[in-house]
Amino acid sequence: MEDHSVYVDGDEVAAVRHVPDGTSRENLGWIFFSHGFVSDKTGSYEGRCERAAAEGYNAVRFDHRGCGESDLGFDEQNLATRTADLRAVVDHFGAERYVVFGSSFGGKVAFHVAAEDDRAEAVAVRAPVTYNDTFDGYATGDFGEALEARPFSEVVESLDVPAAVFHGRDDETVPVGDSFRAVEAVGTDVVLHVYADEGHLFSREAEERMRNGLFSWLECL
Repeated sequence: MEDHSVYVDGDEVAAVRHVPDGTSRENLGWIFFSHGFVSDKTGSYEGRCERAAAEGYNAVRFDHRGCGESDLGFDEQNLATRTADLRAVVDHFGAERYVVFGSSFGGKVAFHVAAEDDRAEAVAVRAPVTYNDTFDGYATGDFGEALEARPFSEVVESLDVPAAVFHGRDDETVPVGDSFRAVEAVGTDVVLHVYADEGHLFSREAEERMRNGLFSWLECL
């Protein structure tokens, strides 16, 4: 693993790169992981990056500003800061092509960046926030303005890379119906995996199934 400091508008973003084993696997490029709203780069992201590196990817996890070891306070983050963070991290590593994976609010970030960045070649999301009504009651001030400025219709109009969506059927935080609605709306190739008896946080078994499904899907692209 390599620790990196990425700077966005003078703020530090803490990132970790997992390097693939070049002696046994072909280098498949890059995969960047965008974490959820109240999450950070630790926990499941470390395991996901380790798996990605074993599959032959340069894998990068990082703390969005306002989270973990990165600068700013939690209340200073929004969709605009998060998309800027992700793009700055990609730029820092000089990735000419990449896959982006996002979970929950990170899924929204991943969708929007994949729709606007020509370097993105695929997007995968877990329990993604898509439509902004998920944040009804919270979307005020700068956070609300940033959401209103970037509706999911932008993704619907612009996304032209393959997408994979993984969602728990019993998710009480982000309704699985939102993913059905999003999958139906986008005009690109998309697969949807729905897991019975799983909520917003996946069980260890569902997480493993998702990882297997993710890398099987990527292998077929």
